[in-house]
Amino acid sequence: MTDTVAQVGQQSGELGVIDELVSYARENLSVDQRDVDWTRNRLLEYFSEHSESLSELAQSGDISGAALNDDAVMGILSAPPSRVEELFAIMREERGSTAAMQWLFDYCVANGYVKKRQLDRNIRYVSNGLIVTINTAKPEFKTMRNAASGNAVDSSFAQCTICRENEGLAARGKRTLRTVDVALAGDSFFWQFSPYGYFRQHGICVNQEHTPMHVDRRTFEHLLAFVQQFPEYFLGCNAALPRIGGSVLAHDHYQGGGELMPMQSAPAWKSFALPSEPDVRVEIIGWPATALRVLSADTDALVRVCERIRTAWADYDNDSLDIHSHDEQGERQSSVAPIARILPADRAGEPPLYEMSLILRNNAVSEQYPLGEFHAHPEYFFIKQEPIGLIEAMGLFVLPGRLVSQLDALERALADGTALPEQISDFELAWNEVRAQLSGNESADGVRRIVRDEVGSICRRILGNIAVFPQFADTERFLRDLGCRSLQQSV
Repeated sequence: MTDTVAQVGQQSGELGVIDELVSYARENLSVDQRDVDWTRNRLLEYFSEHSESLSELAQSGDISGAALNDDAVMGILSAPPSRVEELFAIMREERGSTAAMQWLFDYCVANGYVKKRQLDRNIRYVSNGLIVTINTAKPEFKTMRNAASGNAVDSSFAQCTICRENEGLAARGKRTLRTVDVALAGDSFFWQFSPYGYFRQHGICVNQEHTPMHVDRRTFEHLLAFVQQFPEYFLGCNAALPRIGGSVLAHDHYQGGGELMPMQSAPAWKSFALPSEPDVRVEIIGWPATALRVLSADTDALVRVCERIRTAWADYDNDSLDIHSHDEQGERQSSVAPIARILPADRAGEPPLYEMSLILRNNAVSEQYPLGEFHAHPEYFFIKQEPIGLIEAMGLFVLPGRLVSQLDALERALADGTALPEQISDFELAWNEVRAQLSGNESADGVRRIVRDEVGSICRRILGNIAVFPQFADTERFLRDLGCRSLQQSV
C-alpha cells in the first residue's frame, strides 16, 4: 500500500465509509464474498486519488444514498456484466421472466444507473385522459439537430449512446450500465433500463448490430416475440423518420416497459375485419392522434394485416388532406409507430390475444410548419416544442424542466390577481384560457388545479396536431380502401 493510500485509510471514520460501501455491495449488488477484499482495495485506490469524494461521503449522513450519485464509486461496487447476466438468467429460469425483469430493475436502482430518487421527485399527474410529467433531469431538445448532438461518443468502438459498447464507459457516465441478452425471432438484441425512465420500468431493447432504425414486417415479428417472453411489458418503436420522436435513428431499437399507456386503454371508435383475415380485428382507436389497434390470437395473421396497413400507409397520398408519402427528393415521409402487448385470455383454456397498435405518422414540412406539418403547432411551443415521439403519442407527455418555475410564476400571478409576468409572456394563451375559468376566489391549490388541467388540455391538442387524418371518418375511408368492413357502429 502506498503512503497516500495508507493516509486515506487512516483518516478518522473513512475506513468505516469504505466498509459500509462494501457491505452495501454485498447486500444489494451481488458482490461475492470472495471479491470483498478486491472491491475494498479498488475503493482505496480510487479514493487515494479522489480524497474529496471520500470526505463528502463521510459527511453525507447517508453514505450509500450519496454514493448512488457517484458513477465511479458505484461502478467499482457493481458486479461485472457477466455476473449480472448470469444471475438474471438464473432468476428467469427459476422464477420466470417477470421476476427476472423486476430483479434487474431493482439492481439498476441499487447501483445508481436508474435515478429513481430523482424520478420520484418529478411532477406527474393525470389530466384530460393523459399522463403529464415534468422531467427535471431531461434536457430540452427543441430541434432534432440538438437532440442528435447528444449521440456522439468519445470512443470509436461505441458508435452511439445506446451501443452495448457503452457498458462501463466512463466517458459517458456508463460505469453502472448493465444489460442482458434478448433473442427476438432469431435475431440478437439486448435489454437495458433507462436511467431517467418516463414510466414504470421503462427500458430499451437494442439490436446487437449497429444498424439503422427501420419499421417493416420483421419489426412486428420482433415486437411480438418480446411480449411473448415478457408478457407484463409492452414494446414499441418510433416511426424511424427524422423529426418524429427518437433522435437515435442510427441504431435499431425498441422501447417499452411495465405501465399501461392511456392510448392502450382508450375505447375503439369503430371495429373492422378483412374478409381475407377472419381471425383479425382492426379498430380505429378513439384517440386524438391517428391510431389503429389490430388484435388476433394468431400472430402470423396479425403480422400480415399490420404489414398490409403499413405498406398502404407508406404510399398513401391525399392532396385534400395535405398528406404526401414522399418529399420532392423522393424520400419517404410516412411510416407507422407500432406497439405490441399481450392480453390475458378472458376464460381459462382460451389462447391469449395479441394487440398491435399502429400510430400513423408523417414528417412532411412546409413553409407554414418548418418543423413538421404533423408536429406541435407553434402556438403551443411554450409547453412543448420537441418532436412528439412514441411515448407521448401514446398519451404520456414528458415536458421540459423549465416549466416547474414558469408554471409556478403563472400560478402566483393568477392567484394574486396581477398581470402576466413579462418573463413568461409567451404563456398568454394559457393565461387567457385559465383566467376565463377563474371565479375570483380560488385558493392557490385551486389555481394550480386549473393550470394543470390547462396544460393537459394543450397536450391533448398537440396530439390532434400530429393526427394525419383530422376526422375518424377519414381514417375509416383509408381502411375501407384496404378492403376492411365494419363490425359495429361508431360509439
